Amino acid sequence: MKLTTKSRYAVMAMAELAKQDRPAADAVSTSAGSVGASTPVLLATLANRQSLSTAYLEQLFAKLVRAGLVTGQRGPRGGYRLAKPSDAITIADIVHAVDEDTKATRCPSPTQGCLPGGERCLTHDLWAELSNHIDWFLSSMTLADVVGRQVQPIVAAIRQSASGSSSASTSSSPAALVLEALS
Repeated sequence: MKLTTKSRYAVMAMAELAKQDRPAADAVSTSAGSVGASTPVLLATLANRQSLSTAYLEQLFAKLVRAGLVTGQRGPRGGYRLAKPSDAITIADIVHAVDEDTKATRCPSPTQGCLPGGERCLTHDLWAELSNHIDWFLSSMTLADVVGRQVQPIVAAIRQSASGSSSASTSSSPAALVLEALS
């Protein structure tokens, strides 16, 4: 398993877009925020702020639009904006939207192993669980967590929780749930 520049650049650009996502003057607030009412951001702006290639971002944003994570607006006031609130977009959503795979096994399918005859190798469960943990972690982190620089506090809380200090609570994301439990 290898996460390539596709997922890294997509996450970087989406984080920058979320950071720039400001409601327009005529925005109507709802309980879900002012999604779609923000001022569109040019890809060139995102590329410059994150030192990325605009041409490469064009390819990635086409996939992000198809996945419903961003919307594009053409014209002189065009650009991109988030299609959902940043706390509703997980890093896994972004990684999967740009066709990245978090699978650490070399098996051709979930039901067929990598050895002759479709048998699973001795280390299959190890790599399959690693894949599950990576996917869980990326699904637990939202764009809002990244923009709010909450990744390290959340990871610290997860580690502390894993070492025995946990409690039940209701929250919007699994990572935020862990933070609440430790508060």
